[in-house]
Amino acid sequence: QVHLEESGGGLVQAGGSLRLSCIDSGRTTSPSVMGWFRQAPGKDREFVGASNRSGGIKISADFAKGRFTISRDNTKNTIYLQMNMLKPEDTAVYYCAASEAISRDSTEYFAWGSGTQVTVSS
Repeated sequence: QVHLEESGGGLVQAGGSLRLSCIDSGRTTSPSVMGWFRQAPGKDREFVGASNRSGGIKISADFAKGRFTISRDNTKNTIYLQMNMLKPEDTAVYYCAASEAISRDSTEYFAWGSGTQVTVSS
């Protein structure tokens, strides 16, 4: 059973960086696809990026390109989201999720972590 736990959120100034981590503590094998979503207050949850198990296939939202990088360490069942050049509009709760197919559609993800808060001050 997949059990996802995020960590690494916090408060950072605009232009700063954070690295989020998400571990699947429920299985010995990483899910085929792990991804990141975010939800800001009053807004819908939106896709950030995702990676297949090998890391050979990655997709990301337009706002993430050039600033956010996804990587995986399958020996630790962990996915990372390195976020650089953060902006106040990146403030949101960030969730990791697991899927069997790489997708931007949140309905394709069958397991979710509880989220970690990222706050970017101006």
